[in-house]
Amino acid sequence: MVFTVETGFDSLMVIVFNPVAGRRRAHLLWRVLDVLVANGVRLDLAETHRAGHAEALAREAARRGEAMVVAAGGDGTIAEVANGLMGSTARLGVIPLGTANVLAHELGLPFAPRSVAAALAFGRTCTLWPGQANGPDGARLFVQMLGVGFDAHVVHNLPFPLKKVFGKGAYVMQSMRELARYKFPLIRMRIDNTETEAASVIISKGQLYGGSFLLAADAVPGAPGFSVVLFDRSGPGAAMMYGAALPLNLLGRAPGVRHIRAQRIDFLQNETVPAQTDGDSAGRAPLWVSDAPGPIQVVMG
Repeated sequence: MVFTVETGFDSLMVIVFNPVAGRRRAHLLWRVLDVLVANGVRLDLAETHRAGHAEALAREAARRGEAMVVAAGGDGTIAEVANGLMGSTARLGVIPLGTANVLAHELGLPFAPRSVAAALAFGRTCTLWPGQANGPDGARLFVQMLGVGFDAHVVHNLPFPLKKVFGKGAYVMQSMRELARYKFPLIRMRIDNTETEAASVIISKGQLYGGSFLLAADAVPGAPGFSVVLFDRSGPGAAMMYGAALPLNLLGRAPGVRHIRAQRIDFLQNETVPAQTDGDSAGRAPLWVSDAPGPIQVVMG
């Protein structure tokens, strides 16, 4: 992993805040901002009001020539801001306020307010190469992973009040609810030039999943390509086994799990299978998944 350093911060720091994703931890945002302002950093705080708004705010900031845009929210907010910065030289900062904060764990980003503020002001960066889900309605960027199958079905049906109250525990509760409802259809896909099928699939840019749990040890966030994790076993029993393996960091080595390195994944006739990107609902399985047009620079601790 290659790092660069820019000391000091003279330009405007744009903070894109998702009040929905960050509601449970908003007090951390204000503590970070207090430290930055106390040290003379000029801030522009912009709240999002709808899906896609973070991307639009980031794109406008990059168009104005701002050097850094900070995503204050969860992985979905980070992905939107990254999409808005794609093709620009603006760096991506992160204030992790989401439920799982998988990317922050993946890159070893700080969580303590003073450490977050110091990282943003100091400007040390690493390279992240996002993935891109391509469908009939356009492309959707993801910074950590894309899931197709049961985990996406859970995300689609997770009530926000439950997530607000129980955090990551809400995913466990909703998974138990959905075990009897999901039909576990086989997912057909072409991984590079090889056709295969599985009960569920996670296309990962990073090694972690669901927080700080290891899934794909062969993943390289800063390089092109993906670790494709295929779950061959189907049904409620298999889903419960995989769920139990996750907090033990055994999911990637559980029975019926395959890992394939790939550059492109095409989904074949899976229009009814749900998909999620970075923990947010992404409709149905995309037509194909590829690398984003280029990498972005993420500000580190």
